[in-house]
Amino acid sequence: MTVGPAPAEQLSGLIFALLLVDPSGAIAEANPAAEVMLGKSRERLAGRPLEEVLQLSDEAIRQRLAASDTQLTARRIGVQLSERRQLINLTVSPLASHPGWRVVTLSDARKDDGSFEDSGRAPAILAHEIKNPLAAIRGAAQLLGKKLGESEMKLTTLIASEVDRIAGLVDRMQSLGSERALELAPCNVHEPIYRARETFTATAPGISLVEEYDPSIPPVMIHADSLVQVVLNLLANARDALRETPEPTVIIRTRFVSGMTVRALRLGRPLRLPVEVRVCDNGPGIDPAISDHVFDPFVSSKADGEGLGLALVKKLVRDMGGRIYHERNEAAGRTDFVINLPLAGKDG
Repeated sequence: MTVGPAPAEQLSGLIFALLLVDPSGAIAEANPAAEVMLGKSRERLAGRPLEEVLQLSDEAIRQRLAASDTQLTARRIGVQLSERRQLINLTVSPLASHPGWRVVTLSDARKDDGSFEDSGRAPAILAHEIKNPLAAIRGAAQLLGKKLGESEMKLTTLIASEVDRIAGLVDRMQSLGSERALELAPCNVHEPIYRARETFTATAPGISLVEEYDPSIPPVMIHADSLVQVVLNLLANARDALRETPEPTVIIRTRFVSGMTVRALRLGRPLRLPVEVRVCDNGPGIDPAISDHVFDPFVSSKADGEGLGLALVKKLVRDMGGRIYHERNEAAGRTDFVINLPLAGKDG
């Protein structure tokens, strides 16, 4: 008869962070996922008060967490983990067999199955309804221009140029709602990055570009042109964020994270995304008022921004089976946009 995994092996295999908290409120045990999420080893976490490790921003949640006999489930709550502010999902389960002891689970609210939600349908429907009257307006302006004098032609030209601008915006909205499947193929992840880098360096003089690549990364299963667009959009956002920054610097980094797994409810199974691409800048960071919604359509901190760039980035990454999120490293004074991608072949 096959012997099943021991309890310790079962805990090690969990893809979410798990902490065992003793009656005094101190951490007694932590699984490997907790070590990764909290950025500290099991030995360094042991004996530390839970409230010190999880600096929760919600006072009500902090009070409930202090009660050792309270069962708790909370989603998308703010927490300070070392120098990083993060949104997490939290559960607290008291152990009836051992009064005062609790099991606490944590997961990153930005990295769960929300990465695969269909967020593009509304823009596509709206785009379809707008394009037909736009074409009629442009045609009417052209006809009117033929009957007017030269001084009035400026007005009809203005109408036509504004219609063209809005039509371009509508086209970008439609791309968010496109359901056409990308043709994925094995690719060296660095090839699309190099292509995006060449365009960026030609349009961002004065910005220092640091490249840190892991040449041993196996091929990934992606759509190469889409990854070029994703990286180029992230680099353009970094460039814009650095306009007022002395000694502006952008970092592109790749690495292999062997244990990286996410929940993919759409696929009904965990998904391994071990290849990581980071685009980092030393700008002031994202406005906290929109930090949790930067990938939503029409959300932008720029005065002239349309709020479609990062929404399209998220869709393209999602369509390649990957995920994207951002985090702020206050200690380093850096904002990171992080992409995780699947491997090609049987290991993907």
